[in-house]
Amino acid sequence: MSTSGLDVVDKTLQATNLWLKEISDELGPDRKVAWKVLSVVLHKLRDRIPVELSTHLGAELPLLVRGVYYDQFEPAKQPRRGHSREPSRNTKP
Repeated sequence: MSTSGLDVVDKTLQATNLWLKEISDELGPDRKVAWKVLSVVLHKLRDRIPVELSTHLGAELPLLVRGVYYDQFEPAKQPRRGHSREPSRNTKP
């Protein structure tokens, strides 16, 4: 029996709760903290990878998590493929 009446909603809630539980197991029982940590990590990751890779990653996330992943997403500010925000470590002095 579906809790919400929609399988897609039940599946995303189940997956999201599992992710939050795993984070809470490491950081403590406060689910608000777990949600914030998940949000910050996803945003930091998303903002440092090329748009193409970012969209592929987003497509694999549970629906609810995907929403937070794309929150305030600005593709025009993403690094281009093959370019990094970090300076190369292999540069000669």
